[in-house]
Amino acid sequence: MRARRGFMSESQSLGFIGTGVMGEPMCRNLAAKSGWRVIAWDPQPEPLERLRAQGVLIAGSPGEVAAQAEVLFVCLPGGAQLKQLCESALLPAARKGLTLVDLGTSGVALSRELARRFAARGTDYADAPIARTREAAQKGTLSITVGASREVFARIEPLLRCMGSDVTHCGGAGNGQAVKILNNMVLLQTVNALAEALALGRRAGVEPALLFEALSKGSADSFALRNHGMNAMLLGAYPERAFSVAYAAKDNGYALELGRETGVRLRGAQLLAEVLEEAKAAGFGDAYWPVISRVVDRP
Repeated sequence: MRARRGFMSESQSLGFIGTGVMGEPMCRNLAAKSGWRVIAWDPQPEPLERLRAQGVLIAGSPGEVAAQAEVLFVCLPGGAQLKQLCESALLPAARKGLTLVDLGTSGVALSRELARRFAARGTDYADAPIARTREAAQKGTLSITVGASREVFARIEPLLRCMGSDVTHCGGAGNGQAVKILNNMVLLQTVNALAEALALGRRAGVEPALLFEALSKGSADSFALRNHGMNAMLLGAYPERAFSVAYAAKDNGYALELGRETGVRLRGAQLLAEVLEEAKAAGFGDAYWPVISRVVDRP
């Protein structure tokens, strides 16, 4: 699917900052499907060289990307990195006619603060955090939840569909982050429940593969079971450069932060915080986060 022609003139460009594990394939899909020139920047040269070979132009700095882009996509590890980038480079480059789209996961309060600050400079802002796996990023089948005005959403939706198969408008600024944070909160707790079931079943004498196969045929079936359970926990496959324990702890922290802001006591998320801290203390901070099953099943 190509973005709509007429969205911008041929002389204008899309910017992309943050070409890491998820960002690189997303930038590649945007360049291949949108029909427009894409300019990218990342502190690491390797993904940029791969993207250059596929027609993406490479900028020398974030400010250079912002200066040339009509729509600027940012895909960073978290809110701290996003805020630092905005303070140092993107707010100074903000102008009327620029639209900034945050594809990473950040706190709701930060997203709304940045939306206000960019609006004061004439720049439209959308929070559009991505969900699903690295494979989905490569295939262009991510789920993207968007917080923005209806007008901004209508403007960026065709471009987001170059990277995602499911694009949901969740309301105004910050709502895309809220839905993504809740998605991750539910996923984290589901995988923790699977880790506990795996440990308990093993110690009760049930073969792990048989257990998960049986669960997949009943009401406990889920994406988490079929993906994180069967493809990672059963195989003991917890590679680095995937969504790590440290990233999971960050996103769980956003849920706890939102709970405090709204007055909701999140007992499950608090338990997850303890499990994730145990995993980091055990040396698993950089490993694919379903490795928490090893913490749950320790003697």
